[in-house]
Amino acid sequence: MSQTNSPKELLARIQDLEKQIKVLKDRKKFGLVWEDKPEEIVLGCETHVPILKEVKNRKLVSDNFSFNNVLIEGDNYHSLSVLNYTHRNKIDVIYIDPPYNTGSSAWVYNNNYIDENDSYRHSKWVSMMKNRLELAKNLLTDNGFIVCAIDHYELFTLGLLMDEIFGESNRIGIVSVVHKSEGRNQEKFFGTSHEYMLFYSKNKQLANFAKIVLDEDIQATFDREDKDGLFRLNNYLRSGGGDHNLRKNKPHFFYPIYVSRDLKNITLEKQKGYEEILPITSTGQERTWKTTKETFLERLNGGQIIAERDQNNKIQVYEKYRENQVIKTHWIDPKYHAIHYGTKVVENILGGKKFDFPKSLYLLIDTLKLTSTKNSTVLDFFAGSGTTGHAILELNKQDGGNRKFILCTNNENKIAEEVTYERLKRVIKGYKNKKGEKVEGLGSNLSYYKTDLVDIEKLQRISDESKIKITYQAGEMIAIRENTLNESDKNDWWQIFENEEKKTAIYFKEDKAKLPELVKLLEKENKPTVLYIFGWGKNEYKNEYSTKNIKVEDIPEPIIEVYKEINRI
Repeated sequence: MSQTNSPKELLARIQDLEKQIKVLKDRKKFGLVWEDKPEEIVLGCETHVPILKEVKNRKLVSDNFSFNNVLIEGDNYHSLSVLNYTHRNKIDVIYIDPPYNTGSSAWVYNNNYIDENDSYRHSKWVSMMKNRLELAKNLLTDNGFIVCAIDHYELFTLGLLMDEIFGESNRIGIVSVVHKSEGRNQEKFFGTSHEYMLFYSKNKQLANFAKIVLDEDIQATFDREDKDGLFRLNNYLRSGGGDHNLRKNKPHFFYPIYVSRDLKNITLEKQKGYEEILPITSTGQERTWKTTKETFLERLNGGQIIAERDQNNKIQVYEKYRENQVIKTHWIDPKYHAIHYGTKVVENILGGKKFDFPKSLYLLIDTLKLTSTKNSTVLDFFAGSGTTGHAILELNKQDGGNRKFILCTNNENKIAEEVTYERLKRVIKGYKNKKGEKVEGLGSNLSYYKTDLVDIEKLQRISDESKIKITYQAGEMIAIRENTLNESDKNDWWQIFENEEKKTAIYFKEDKAKLPELVKLLEKENKPTVLYIFGWGKNEYKNEYSTKNIKVEDIPEPIIEVYKEINRI
């Protein structure tokens, strides 16, 4: 039996523990430390619910497009809050070009312009970015990418912040982009000629770049295509100088390959009527194949080895080399020049200078080539002049993709209305350039929304009619989630949205008396439909109302929270 510790011993142990706790508290944490400056917009969301209102007269519709792009006007913190209701884990790529906080160009924090005279401008910038990046992380798919443009003023700060939010292990790389090869000639020391892009993933283990070539000259060499995509033929004979690829130095890389005379069959087994091919040059030099027999067989069985006759009618063995290359971290292509392919592109579309420092259109195209697939959803919550949206439309035209974009911007100096929206409208519909020449539109659909705030306290005093209107706007968030943005039916009980391919229906009431009527209506059209049925818990109606064409879903939990606030008494 153990003895009970004496009061003196217990006191000693407590004092020891207190010392250890103090050591732990005093231990310095490696990372970014700043003086947090509370943001009024963030604090305001504790008493107000952000929602969206559609501006219907700015909706753009083109034939042959079943999907919608979205432009949201409002503070991007509010926009990101709403998207956390609708697009959690649904965004494939995020690209942002935030304010660089150089001091020479001001940006707004708590309704005040922040310039070089503000002694807290770095802390305010970090606070602003942290609040938005944390919301943005929730939106990414597990294999999604976030790319953030920046220059040297906040490069180190942003890197530490991104490491903190996304994890150092998910840092993919830092790319330097030569956006002005001639450099800034007004600077005292170095004439800055480049900026940076920080690439991170939600989960680096799951993320993969697309197999593409950014260099157009190299891309042109991929002149063949099969079911797996573009490729070029590389001779399987190991060429180049040096003795290390000679038979005498690598005897196990020297072996015969047998090819049928019609070139359809290739084997390592000697066959009657087959021609023996050895890795011997036209001058008679005995070299080697690129791989051992084992690796050759793997590639052969994978359909990557073919045989063809050369101009001298001699059979050659080739490997299909795919559209793949190691992407370098220093991008120097002239098409990334910000003035020639950014500023002047915008001026050509809008008829004059409307926006300072837009990114090169082709820089965005190449970034999206790497990070997106043909069906990706891309978000830019510092949308500026709308280059990201324009790049997606161009890229879809190039490869037949169905990428969708969500752009968020405020309307400071009417940028949302007169720059972002106007640029997208002209690119979609067509326009006349500065020379008066007609430029064909790229087509697509676009829906325009504004953020709005619902005062939670006032909800208790507003009319039932107003509550219903607000509830409908929560329904619109579900429509955005499903990309069915055309409202086709609405009453006090339900709302129906659709596109060419599917429908989304939302049943609002706790009273389910009209639910069978809605289900019957949806069944008539024989169109795939997702039916969201209102309820505070898990939906007990899934089995009862799910049919061949109707899939019943719970209203997403974040949107339920909006309903709770809107409808509470």
